[in-house]
Amino acid sequence: MSKMITRLLLAWLLLTPVSAALAYIGPGAGISVLGSLLSILATFFVAIGAIVFWPLRKWLKRRRARRETMAGAAPAHENADVPADDGPRDGGPGDGRRV
Repeated sequence: MSKMITRLLLAWLLLTPVSAALAYIGPGAGISVLGSLLSILATFFVAIGAIVFWPLRKWLKRRRARRETMAGAAPAHENADVPADDGPRDGGPGDGRRV
């Protein structure tokens, strides 16, 4: 019996016409709602972007570290004690010899 009363009450509440509430909501409330909605959307997209680009950032860091280690370990011919090229050897400026 109680199920029948609950169903009748629910049907009566759903079928009863509701009069409009004649309340005014100013533009300030709408701007607040719009600002909140935009901030929630921006937060959502930034979070998704961070998740998507995380592997890319990690790959770039590994690549940069690999390049730095390769640059630090130069080939043997560059590490050899070879005199620096100071300029022309024909007695011109920078040669260091007296002619």
